[in-house]
Amino acid sequence: MTIGIDASRANKIQKTGTEWYSYYLIQELKKLDKKSHYFLYSKEALHGDLGQLPENWESKVLSWPPKFLWTQFRLSFEMLRQPPDLLFVPAHTIPLIHPKKTVTTCHDIGFERYPELYSPLELRYHRFGMRLAVRKAAKIIVPSEFTKKEMVEVYNADPKKFEVIYHGYNQEVYKVTEKNLPAPFDKGAVTVGHGGEVAVAPLSKGVAEGRGIREITEPFILYIGRLEKKKNTAGLVEAYARILNELKTNNELQNLKLVLVGGPGYGFEEVQEKIKKYNLEDRVIMPGWLSGEELARLLKLAELFVFPSFYEGFGLPILEAMACGCSVVASHLASIPEVGGDAIEYFDPHNIEDMSDKIAKVLINKNLQEELRKRGFERVKNFSWEKCARETLNVLESI
Repeated sequence: MTIGIDASRANKIQKTGTEWYSYYLIQELKKLDKKSHYFLYSKEALHGDLGQLPENWESKVLSWPPKFLWTQFRLSFEMLRQPPDLLFVPAHTIPLIHPKKTVTTCHDIGFERYPELYSPLELRYHRFGMRLAVRKAAKIIVPSEFTKKEMVEVYNADPKKFEVIYHGYNQEVYKVTEKNLPAPFDKGAVTVGHGGEVAVAPLSKGVAEGRGIREITEPFILYIGRLEKKKNTAGLVEAYARILNELKTNNELQNLKLVLVGGPGYGFEEVQEKIKKYNLEDRVIMPGWLSGEELARLLKLAELFVFPSFYEGFGLPILEAMACGCSVVASHLASIPEVGGDAIEYFDPHNIEDMSDKIAKVLINKNLQEELRKRGFERVKNFSWEKCARETLNVLESI
């Protein structure tokens, strides 16, 4: 059997959730399947170890024009010209022209629940792509029972069309043993450029190079994800301001910082407005995108990890935080309780008072922090990219 995989998202340099899913899934499939012949379709030459291919794998760079709508023009043309037996699209829309045996992964349908957060063009394309997948794909993989339920409800789809396969996490990068837990804070371990860039030694290329560096010498709470309305980042800033007021008499935490890791998204202006409103310019650090190694370093040093999102199809940073021994406080909505189980202190993300109270509760209660850490170590044992890839391969081979 020949299997084609859309590797365009996996080939991005600065990866976030769905891109990492595509990347790790491809890397694990390389190890698992030595029988089928694979084609990796991309817009440009494969970067780094993604381009290190076993004998039964082949790269196909679809570089002809037009450069926009790569999936619907170039990938469709390739499917017409030389289709594989099966096409797998792990992180995007399936092409209009595709084999009968086409499998795709739907990560979430937040655009249906929060259409106001998308431009009219983005919204139309997302809806077009998802409806096309529901009608034409042989199978749709989803990362949670929550997303399956959403798909069935919104599109009146056959539940049998969906396969729930949980994501994994990078066990080589995000790890810490129970016997070697990091100290709550190690002074001087994290440095920040004057422009706000966090630099964790060794520096990522381009991060804080040539800039003046100052040390973070205070404890911090950490958020990872796009800085946007759907993720409720502005709500977290407001809750953080309330926490600072509550902890004024706490000598250990009165200088608590907030580190928001991720790029700006829809509603980022509101995040900036909240920071200005509460005079938090010197307390809130926004480094932008960071590498996995840098994220792991921050997670090991953070007082706790906060995930206040309104809507998630899975919530990969939750696993990464738990694996690094970082206590997690998170929203009780969407797929988050399904992923976190009993290893998270939950709050109502629509209630700023509840959010700030739960964060402060975990910050102050060291016994609760330790209990959440232990539960987190147990919880992440249920997830791995190898397991995700093996279950995905079973779906591909069953069609």
